Amino acid sequence: MEEKCFTIALAGNPNSGKTTIFNSITGTRQKVGNWPGVTVEKKEGSVQKSGYKLNIVDLPGTYSLTPFSIEEIVARDFVIEQNPDVVINIFDASNLERSLYLATQIRELDCKVLFALNMEDIAKQRGIKIDGKKLSRLLNLPVVFTVGNKNQGIDTLLEKAILLAKQKDISVLERRVKYSKDIEQQITTLKNQIDDTVSELIGYKKRWLAIKLIENDEMIKKKVIKAGQIVGQDIIEQAGACRKRIVTLYNDDPEIIMTDERYGFIAGIIKEVVTTSRQQRVDISRNIDLVLTNKFLGFPVFIFFIWAMFQITFTLGAYPMDWIGSCVSLLSGFMGQIISDGLFKDLLIDGIISGVGSVAVFLPNILILFFCIALFEDTGYMARAAFLMDRIMHVIGLHGKSFIPMLMGFGCNVPAIMATRTLESKKDRILTILITPFMSCSARLPVFIILAGTFFHTQAGTVIFLLYLLGITMAIITGRIFRMTLLKGEDAPFVMELPPYRMPMLKSLVIHMWDRSKMFLKKMGGVILIGSIVIWSLSTFPLKTIYSIDYDKNIKDIKKTYAKQLNTADKASVKIIKQQYKIDLTEQENAKSIEKTESSYLSRLGKFFAPLFEPIGIKWRGTVALISGFVAKEVVISTISILYNVSGDEPDALSKALKLSMTPLSAFVLMVFVLLYVPCIAAVVAIGKETGSYYWAFFSVAYTFFVAWVTSFVVYRIGLFAGYC
Repeated sequence: MEEKCFTIALAGNPNSGKTTIFNSITGTRQKVGNWPGVTVEKKEGSVQKSGYKLNIVDLPGTYSLTPFSIEEIVARDFVIEQNPDVVINIFDASNLERSLYLATQIRELDCKVLFALNMEDIAKQRGIKIDGKKLSRLLNLPVVFTVGNKNQGIDTLLEKAILLAKQKDISVLERRVKYSKDIEQQITTLKNQIDDTVSELIGYKKRWLAIKLIENDEMIKKKVIKAGQIVGQDIIEQAGACRKRIVTLYNDDPEIIMTDERYGFIAGIIKEVVTTSRQQRVDISRNIDLVLTNKFLGFPVFIFFIWAMFQITFTLGAYPMDWIGSCVSLLSGFMGQIISDGLFKDLLIDGIISGVGSVAVFLPNILILFFCIALFEDTGYMARAAFLMDRIMHVIGLHGKSFIPMLMGFGCNVPAIMATRTLESKKDRILTILITPFMSCSARLPVFIILAGTFFHTQAGTVIFLLYLLGITMAIITGRIFRMTLLKGEDAPFVMELPPYRMPMLKSLVIHMWDRSKMFLKKMGGVILIGSIVIWSLSTFPLKTIYSIDYDKNIKDIKKTYAKQLNTADKASVKIIKQQYKIDLTEQENAKSIEKTESSYLSRLGKFFAPLFEPIGIKWRGTVALISGFVAKEVVISTISILYNVSGDEPDALSKALKLSMTPLSAFVLMVFVLLYVPCIAAVVAIGKETGSYYWAFFSVAYTFFVAWVTSFVVYRIGLFAGYC
């Protein structure tokens, strides 16, 4: 038997709790991508309920279905053209009036609609009481109260949706928006003019087409002309006549008149179903904002939260890092015992396990970082961060809305660059794209953690925080320079909605964290694996090496010497002899490996570019690591691991090798360079596509390299002058 399946679309305003309900329904059974042709995120999931498979589609958050933004176009086209079985319109119950405007437009589509009054608990806290039964009667559709972050009312919501979807014949809805007599007359006149064939070709209802044409909807006008040709042109002319009649009667644009009438309809519903307690209630969100968005206190608090995030990321992540490191060591030791000596063994242990394993240990840190970012988003604090940064962004000729893609850049620069499409001005988009790579993405974090942890210990979290702060500072300076030179123009006004603070749902936080972390895991299995193999190959070949010392003879002599000592030693001395044996043997093996690497193709590549990096204190190994980082910043760590011949069966081997060849100053300079220089290849491609010209992509590569070199040079020279060598 064919499985019974319904498609349910979730629509609603931004910050109405729509995504929380989506996560509550679907859990981890989600597919995330982009809607065809646009960069707006598309989320789909499925769930089994009452013998039915429900395909849940989370539409972009919008305030209306008027096609002013990509999000509104995507949401409207899906409801109209894809014809879902049910549309669940999710409301913020504490702000019913605002939510009802979108609801009235969805009602005009004559589709099966179910209202979910979400955040009922917040409405009650504010003394707002909604008569759900009366609202259901007035609008002639089901109404369900929900609290998404507590999973309350979700089962009832799905059951009502299934019942509504099963109704084969749905009567014409009585309680759609009722316009004034004159406007209804013009709607009827135009509706009668619309040919059945045109309506069927476009796939839209006649009344809705009439309303949109009177509102002068350009997209609908084009579709009518294309579908009807001569007849379509007649319909457009009739729509123009109807618009003129309304202008004559009301002395105002029909769009404004119809919007006012919708709000009048909404005001009537509010009076009927909403009662507000006279008791004075404390608005918790506003009181919190008195501190968090205060012009004096807000920014220091924001800085503290970011600092705390990196402290937690480093300190809390240290424990699982050690566990994963031990697992990598055990795997390396096990594979070393069962595989015979040869190139394949070296590739597997020194190339793949050592390279990928050196990056894999940082997965806990990445997870913690993304969890903290999700926490900021779900509580409502991320919007406050953009609001706070609005004043600083004006310094560089941008507004707070540009800071949202930059915040996304802390996760990954590629989606952050794509997110600039929401900016209206082309110059704003290009400027935001050019400064976004200075936001330290999660790929740089492993480099910072290993270097800061090795050389700065307890201050590691603070050092990483200062690096992120340096990235933001360089973005601001760059933005100011570009706004005064390459991209002159005035900054646009900006209003940022501040949603109420909410208690985040653990399930939702985990889903958001995992969605972002999957990219890191995919890189481990793709770019990092390939990069590790390439770096190992370049460091291994040519195979023939003329050594300055006969290391093989030294190793044999060490083995013979200690074998004799162990035969004659007492039990108390055996342990000490074995430890010293391991130290001496490792010293010879490492010296041989280093000399081998010194004669490799990789060494030649590094030494060719070394003169460029010597003035900033970076030696040839660091040079090679930076070159490999152009592919993906995570490869920097795997490259360093291979270059320093770090053994996979020794957990602290990389830190020990770094301490022997670097100083705290050179390590900090390397971190500064990694922070500021060329974004990865994927980011460069994204810059080219989003700006519409690869000139800006190449410019970004050259400019970021220049900034990284100059900044590193200044830091290194100041460090030398201060005696940090």
